[in-house]
Amino acid sequence: MSTETADGGGDDDTAVTVTQDAAAEAIRLIESEGLDTDEAGLRLFVQQGGCAGLSYGMRFDHEPEPDDAVVEQHGLRVFVDPASQNYVGGSTLRYEGGLQGAGFHVENPNVVSECGCGESFRT
Repeated sequence: MSTETADGGGDDDTAVTVTQDAAAEAIRLIESEGLDTDEAGLRLFVQQGGCAGLSYGMRFDHEPEPDDAVVEQHGLRVFVDPASQNYVGGSTLRYEGGLQGAGFHVENPNVVSECGCGESFRT
């Protein structure tokens, strides 16, 4: 397992950067699920699907898998499996509130095209 700890952005293109707002919202949700934020975290992964070929997935996990990359930023642990890391390295995870489009969004510099709704992508 590789672990990287950072408080803000980084220049490592293999890392995932998490904004402070995204970390705060994810921690709030993890705690509302009764999980321990010292061990649990947000899993960011890529899966086949969507009109552009690939889509992002997120879920809360109790702990990382042995081969996961673990990024800790603003008190949030983010777990990324090796296959997904190839697609999301260098990305920024943001949380945007509001009446429309509230939720987590991945800004990924590796994307060459996205579908019209922004839910799937191709690298």
